[in-house]
Amino acid sequence: MILLIAGGTHTGKTAFAQKLLKKYSYPYLSIDHLKMGLIRSGYCALAPESDGDSLTRYLWPVVREMIKTAIENEQNLIVEGCYIPFDFQKDFSSDYLRQIRYVCLIFTENYISLHYDEIRRYANVTEARLCEALPPKEALVKENAANLLRCRQYGLDYVLIDEPYEIDWDV
Repeated sequence: MILLIAGGTHTGKTAFAQKLLKKYSYPYLSIDHLKMGLIRSGYCALAPESDGDSLTRYLWPVVREMIKTAIENEQNLIVEGCYIPFDFQKDFSSDYLRQIRYVCLIFTENYISLHYDEIRRYANVTEARLCEALPPKEALVKENAANLLRCRQYGLDYVLIDEPYEIDWDV
């Protein structure tokens, strides 16, 4: 089984992946780790601050083929990151898609308004963010609203976070 965890910045994707790792003993891939490895090694001209669409176009083909390889080898894998395209399903046959579960973590505007300081406080709880500051409230609201719209457009599962939360997922 492949578990894809998507969502905007600071929504708790990595912390959720860590929780699933402990619960199911599935290995997980942070697309941010892949991104930074490629950037730091000089294998690509992108930077951590590059726009998300450019990073997705560069990273997704590699991640997509890693997912296919895991499925072909009957291996479980958690993949988390904001570089999973909303139209990812077009890249897989129905045989592959039967082995893939997707969820997108989305903050409501209300949650961001009431818990912005808390979001900032937990920004480094799972990984050190050396170059990424928390965007302003307005940018977080816009990103999460766009993610909700895209999930609905593509018929993707999502968790709408409107209050302090503890997410669980049974596979």
